[in-house]
Amino acid sequence: MKIADEKVVSLIYTLMVDGQIADQTSKESPLEFIYGLGYLIPKFEENIAGMEVGDKFKFTLEPKEGYGEMDPQAVIDLPMSVFEVDDKVQEGLLTPGNVIRMMNQQGGVIPGKVVKVNLLENSVTMDFNPAMAGKTLNFEGEILTVRDATDEELTNGLHGERSCSHEDCGHCSCEECR
Repeated sequence: MKIADEKVVSLIYTLMVDGQIADQTSKESPLEFIYGLGYLIPKFEENIAGMEVGDKFKFTLEPKEGYGEMDPQAVIDLPMSVFEVDDKVQEGLLTPGNVIRMMNQQGGVIPGKVVKVNLLENSVTMDFNPAMAGKTLNFEGEILTVRDATDEELTNGLHGERSCSHEDCGHCSCEECR
C-alpha cells in the first residue's frame, strides 16, 4: 500500500540540524500520523508521498520549507509583571534559554524562549519563533507501516485527539506552531 491521503503512516526518522541530532524516533516509538491532514510539515509529507513499507528516505528542507525564517517581530519585550504570580516572579523562571508556555491573543498556548532579562526597563525579551525557525532540516528514515485510516481515526485523530497542542513539537504544520 502506498502513502496517500487518509492513510495511517508509521515511520522512523532522524532529524539532523547544524550537524547535530535534533530529533529521532525508534521502531519502539515511531512517528504515527494520518497523511494529508496537516499533521506534519507539508514538504515533509510531499517527500514521502507514494512510498511503501520498507522504503527509505533522505531529504533536506530549507527554512522556508520547514518552520520558516526567523521573524524579528516574534521577538518582543514583555513587562516583568506578566510573569508575576502573587506579585512575585518564580525563582529561576526568567533565566535566558528557559522556554515558558504562554498564552497568545487567541487563547492558544505557545512556547516562548527567554532571551534577556532587562532589569533597568523591568522587562523580559522573549522569542516566540519556533525552535526550528531559520534552520535547515535534514531528514533520514524508513517507512514502517501504511494502512487505511478508520472512520473514527479520521473523525477523532489517531489517539482520540484531533487538535494540536501547540507545543512546537516539530511534527505539526498548523499556523500557531509554525
